[in-house]
Amino acid sequence: MNQNHARSALLITASATALTLACPAFAQESPADKDLIIVTAQRDNQTGVRQGGSAGVLGNKPAEDLPFSVRSYNSALILNQQPQTLGQVLENDPTIRTTTGFGIAGELFNIRGFTLGGDDIGYDGLYGIMPRQLAAPELYESVEVLNGSSAFLNGAAPGGSGIGGSVNLIPKRATDRETTRATLGYTAPEHVGGSFDIGRRLGADGEWGIRINGAARAGDVSVDDEFRSTYVLGAGFDYVSGPLRLSLDLAYQRIKVAHFRPKLRVAGLGVIPEEPDASTNFGQPWQYTTLRDVFGQFRAEYDIAENVMIYAAFGARDGSEQGVYSTPTLLDATTGDISVSSSYIPRTDNNEAATAGLRARFETGGVSNEINFGGSINWLVNRNAYEFYTASPELNNLYDPIEVTRSSTVSFTGGNLDDPFPVSRTRLKSAFISDTIGFWDDRVMFTAGVRLQEIGSKSYSAFTEALTGEYKEHAWTPVFGLVVKPVEGLSLYANRVEALVQGASAPTSGANPAGGNPLPVSNAGEILSPYVSEQYEVGGKLSLGPVDMALALFQIDRETAILRIDPTDATMLEFGPYGIQRNRGIEFTLSGEISDGLRLIAGGSVIDAKLRQTQNGVNEGNDAVGVPEYLLNANVEWDVPFVPALTLTGRVVHTGEQPADIANTLVLDAWTRFDIGARYVALLGDNPLTLRLSIDNVANEAYWASAFDTFRPDLALGSPRTFKASATIEF
Repeated sequence: MNQNHARSALLITASATALTLACPAFAQESPADKDLIIVTAQRDNQTGVRQGGSAGVLGNKPAEDLPFSVRSYNSALILNQQPQTLGQVLENDPTIRTTTGFGIAGELFNIRGFTLGGDDIGYDGLYGIMPRQLAAPELYESVEVLNGSSAFLNGAAPGGSGIGGSVNLIPKRATDRETTRATLGYTAPEHVGGSFDIGRRLGADGEWGIRINGAARAGDVSVDDEFRSTYVLGAGFDYVSGPLRLSLDLAYQRIKVAHFRPKLRVAGLGVIPEEPDASTNFGQPWQYTTLRDVFGQFRAEYDIAENVMIYAAFGARDGSEQGVYSTPTLLDATTGDISVSSSYIPRTDNNEAATAGLRARFETGGVSNEINFGGSINWLVNRNAYEFYTASPELNNLYDPIEVTRSSTVSFTGGNLDDPFPVSRTRLKSAFISDTIGFWDDRVMFTAGVRLQEIGSKSYSAFTEALTGEYKEHAWTPVFGLVVKPVEGLSLYANRVEALVQGASAPTSGANPAGGNPLPVSNAGEILSPYVSEQYEVGGKLSLGPVDMALALFQIDRETAILRIDPTDATMLEFGPYGIQRNRGIEFTLSGEISDGLRLIAGGSVIDAKLRQTQNGVNEGNDAVGVPEYLLNANVEWDVPFVPALTLTGRVVHTGEQPADIANTLVLDAWTRFDIGARYVALLGDNPLTLRLSIDNVANEAYWASAFDTFRPDLALGSPRTFKASATIEF
């Protein structure tokens, strides 16, 4: 531990201890009242996971009624763990791993071995209106994870990801209980900030609700000289009276990351380099990304009859980002020499999303039906420009980084850097219908439905703004799901569901499988229909009082476009969705209070991700890049019985080996990270004050965390030891 970290940790610990000892002197309540306040605050602060949540067009459902795997991480977890990004929340999930991509600071997620991009995170069920690279967790009441394909449930993801699962963020709204909360936080060595959260219900019957919350934090984090700043403000308004429910959510987010540590490119070296120290920053001081987003939604629901509801929602986002990026390339694994190139990429997005539908439930002759039908639409406009520069004449070093001069020599450029113009316009439309039929008091439930989706896009030249391509295709995405509840607390399920992404355009020529000159492509220029990925899943969910368990076995076949010899003309190639990546796996999750005062969030997953059909048979049967063989997580909280206001926490995250190149000649070692922490509830007057202290990666273990999301072996270094402290007071 360096001197600054030690001094900061001592300061935080001393301040927290002094404040804790001072608090009882302010108490105005009787001992019994004080104990009740402390116990209540400690209970409200319990980190937890709720099984069930939003299942898209099927609505919010308890886990036992869904033929899918859905979990919701609560706001107490977000408050207690002090995450700075969405990825740090999802570190708790034993089926997800987080990485970055494309030389930027934005997060990507690996779910069931497939990418979920930031563009495809849901905002209360709407796509395209969340900030696309980084999301500040403070704005959200819960983070919902749905494992598996969801083209029917949520519609096609506009960014073309989400094949293995989806994430949905629920904004904060006023509850029946008043909320007035203020928090001060610190992350070593220099990142400090605060947040507030206020919620009230107003009116004679509490029909009006208002919730306003915000956060501001800035400073260097645990990676050497990496600076991050986040400013967010959110407001939620709702009206609930009789059959009518209205809500309006508005949010502002501005994030800057400077001198961030990017991925390391090691293509062509044929070796995985030794890891540098965990806090080493081999990025450059001139690297940065600035993200600004204004977004929100309006929702309306109306009960036109008992168990018959119509609903509609509209959301929008105005986003801008700019940055200087770089993916350094390792030249020599022994010396650690790195070449440094760079790019400048400004971008703006203007997106809208809308959905409307009807949900009705009725019973006839002892058989229940829940009918859903409606439609959705997304409009997305991407304004983009770019300028790429040659490598710096100076070399950086992986193990002893230095600042190098950023090259000013342009290798290629496109668009108007000062005022980017549209390079793509995308529209996704869909109509859906489903019926869930229940037998024997819904002990057996069968869901069948279909969504007709149309994906349309236009692309424009980055030089002339002229239309260069146009795409409009449609596809049907059905869903079938079965739930059987043989005994109380046990739910068995199966599903067959699909994912959908936009098809590619056929090239003009390709490599000759027999060698020699390239061969022409018979369908050159053809735009393929949307790619379909099929998922089959069976599983079970068991609830034993306060403990929930779930087990799932799945197979996902993802179509990929490849070239093959044209079966009608051996002198030509044909481009089409003939490639397959097959991911098979098992997932197990467990959460709840396993004994009085002892809570656990845990689980694991095993994934076999194989390339089943590849171009010219090359790499056939190989493992997919960056998909770990297995994942294990355990997050423990213990309310210490002999110190009633104290809770101790611990977490272990273990990731198995993962291929780092498509040929499977390079493999990242398995890695394990340990986190510890504690929180203590004291009284300031009659107000509960929660003090938290945590250390992530206690051993300061250096490890290559991920090679995910690229066929090149680009490596992400794991986060170093990180000290966090915070104090929250409830009024």
